[in-house]
Amino acid sequence: MMGTPTPRSRRRPLGALGALVLVALLLAVPSGAAGRSAPAAPGAPGAPAAGYEKTRTLTRTFVDAQGQQVVDSTYDVTVTADQTTDLRGRQRVEVSWSGARPSAGRASNPYGVGGLQQEYPVVVLQCRGRDDATLPPDRQLRPETCWTSAYAQRSQVQKSIAVESTWTKDLYADPADKQRVSGMEPLPDATACPTADTDGFATHLTEFVSAAGTVFPACDAEQMPPEAAVGGAFPPAEVAAFTDLDGNGSVQFEVRSNVENESLGCSHEVDCSIVVLPIVGLSCDQEAAEPTRLDRECRSSGVFGAGSSNFTNLGAAQAVSPSLWWSASNWRHRFTIPITFGLPPSVCDVLDSRSPVGFYGSELLAQAALQWAPAYCLDEERFKFELNQMSDIAGFNLMQEGRAPAAVVSSEHERTGGPVGYAPTALTGFGIGYVVDRPDNAGELTDLRLTPRLIAKLLTQSYLGSDLGRGHPGMTDNPLAIVEDPEFQALNRGLSTNAQEAAATLLALSDDSDVIQQLTEYIAQDRAAMAFVRGRPDESGMVVNPSYRGIELPRAEWPLLDTYVPETQDVCRTDNPAVYFNQLAAPVTRLRQVAEAVLDGWPNVQTRCERDPATGRDKTGRVDQQSYGSRFMLGIVSLGDAARYGLRVARLRTAPGTFVAPTERALGAAIGISEQAGPRRPFALDQADVVRNRQAYPGTMVVYTAARTRGLEKDVAADVASFIRIATTEGQRQGSGNGRLPGGFVPIRATGPTAKLLASAREVADAVEAQTPKPAEPTEEPDVDDGGGGGGTQPPGVTPTEDDLTPPSDPVPSAAPTTTAPEVVAEVDDEVVPTAATASESSGLAGALFPVLLGVGLLALVGTVGSRFFVRPPRSLS
Repeated sequence: MMGTPTPRSRRRPLGALGALVLVALLLAVPSGAAGRSAPAAPGAPGAPAAGYEKTRTLTRTFVDAQGQQVVDSTYDVTVTADQTTDLRGRQRVEVSWSGARPSAGRASNPYGVGGLQQEYPVVVLQCRGRDDATLPPDRQLRPETCWTSAYAQRSQVQKSIAVESTWTKDLYADPADKQRVSGMEPLPDATACPTADTDGFATHLTEFVSAAGTVFPACDAEQMPPEAAVGGAFPPAEVAAFTDLDGNGSVQFEVRSNVENESLGCSHEVDCSIVVLPIVGLSCDQEAAEPTRLDRECRSSGVFGAGSSNFTNLGAAQAVSPSLWWSASNWRHRFTIPITFGLPPSVCDVLDSRSPVGFYGSELLAQAALQWAPAYCLDEERFKFELNQMSDIAGFNLMQEGRAPAAVVSSEHERTGGPVGYAPTALTGFGIGYVVDRPDNAGELTDLRLTPRLIAKLLTQSYLGSDLGRGHPGMTDNPLAIVEDPEFQALNRGLSTNAQEAAATLLALSDDSDVIQQLTEYIAQDRAAMAFVRGRPDESGMVVNPSYRGIELPRAEWPLLDTYVPETQDVCRTDNPAVYFNQLAAPVTRLRQVAEAVLDGWPNVQTRCERDPATGRDKTGRVDQQSYGSRFMLGIVSLGDAARYGLRVARLRTAPGTFVAPTERALGAAIGISEQAGPRRPFALDQADVVRNRQAYPGTMVVYTAARTRGLEKDVAADVASFIRIATTEGQRQGSGNGRLPGGFVPIRATGPTAKLLASAREVADAVEAQTPKPAEPTEEPDVDDGGGGGGTQPPGVTPTEDDLTPPSDPVPSAAPTTTAPEVVAEVDDEVVPTAATASESSGLAGALFPVLLGVGLLALVGTVGSRFFVRPPRSLS
């Protein structure tokens, strides 16, 4: 791809005396930028977020009738966490363990109260405080500051004294905790907890103390914090996770900040921890000479076999269950992982009263912008940066119209005004995020493969969804969902074939987006996918939804074209007729909405019918959250969101038999084969080249800061240029801290495949800061060089624009280069020219031309005075 040809400047003679002066000036100019400090060079990749690893020996001990301690079992358990610092709300931390006792009676849903009826699980909780006895009491970790979403997870109320009060036999418990009623002191009155103290029953209350100091007795659902209400905004994060037969296990644990859970109150100012409790069973005090039933229950080894399941939720042995995680025997075995949170999204609004400099556009930059923003607003020498997320084209139009200083986009957009430069700012992309459970509660699928044709089938609403879709004309024999599709089954073996509506669709964006443009370009370059879209059945006979047959691809916006309204006897649907396939698709406006839906396993399918108590009428709405163990959901996500939320992303097929994941290497390979359309323009990734490359990831995208190089006010232009330079230097240092590059992004470096991105960014930054003034109207036909050294004409079919005819300007004194950016050369119309914006465009003096001009000057000194030399300056770059 080539840029729009531009006319060359007229040659100007340079005498020997001028050459002598030129050499003197060049030798006097330092290599650094004149008039301002040079931006720092990109450093080495930042170290990964700090992790955690610790090994402890866990024992279960019994005291026999003679008072002798007998070790029942011992386990050397190692716990690790992949990241612990500068965390964000809803970020997931990979917690793993080995050496634990294999679990038994596996629950169908281990989260929240659903995980109670298991044996020997590993309980993972988020708690406020640190495990440090030297800290003040209100900053210390204890069971009362650990979060659970249900009172049954923390308190034992009205339990049988003879059978279910095993905590009263705990070897390590304080004497006060062995009483019939124990725990919270003083015990709440009968008004708050009427069933807490009941004759003939045992009770232990593990109250919850909020960050504000409010005490919640946790004796019933009414005495729990507001975030623990049934149907709360977020599903439970605490988990009783399963350990396999080899003693290993892992879980992606979601942390919550005070934004999501104000009562727990974790923030950058409040110390918190992740507590991991491998349950190995209560240690029991002295057994009676004639063992009681309670003695036997305390020493129970469980009722389920190792590795078994408990999907019917039968009662587990209390002594080896997670319900007593707070007991002394279990609490002493805790692994405490200190965690810290990054600054909240609101920090700039709270601490910086200045008006923000708003950049508008692509959500692909969102996670990077979240970490970058504090590095601007908390530095008084910088401006207050703000990313306003919207569609790429909307942001670009605001920038063109002068209503925004810069746009954030991922491709070139039609220019209607003056010249625009595209500065590569971040290397990231999109993917197909998924949550898919294996049958029989065997865990989550970790390697999903998709082809362009499978994605096309989902987007074109070609799966029937349910019996409601069977009456759709022209595709009545299609599968209900992708899990029934032989093409999908051949690539992803061993999955459930039980169809559900969420498996018939791909949660996508409703607005136009550069992401949709590239995804549909990926489909358009695949012969099998396009044959399907045009109406050819696949090998199993599945056909495209007639409403989408022949749809033009690629495109930036995916339309809802189907109009089929099912005929049914269902009263709710007859009262609320709607296009069924549009209810399945139910696209959203933000990629983050997609990511959170996948994170929660909560499809946006809008086919649920229920009675509205306010009106007494039936209405349709979002289906229920999927049950753990039977989840299947796909959605288009940004790689930044996928990294933050710990989402799995599908591998996409490129060449036959080749499926590529969005690794740093694969994104680098894609950039390596991308081509820049011209100076200061984006780098285009041809999906046809991706297939030939075999190592490149199709969802690779560069995020550009697009800004006008003419017409910006001086201070605004300086801010935009500064942002580009900072974002492509210190902003490329990987890490979770403020100003660093988060996961899901590949650092742009001065070497390797991303070097061309850095060079282009520097060039655009200089051009934006320089702000080439608008030229006077030309009075004569411009002299256009055709590349052969003489005059020429424009190539056939190309009409020069105002910007093509713009003579270069000299924004700074010709003897002072404006930046230390290295020289970059580019081939334009068969001519190799410097593209660094440091070149002086009127006098021929520039840092980028330093070697050439120095040689010319030296030749001038020894040459004949009458000799003439010609220096060809670079063409105007628009």
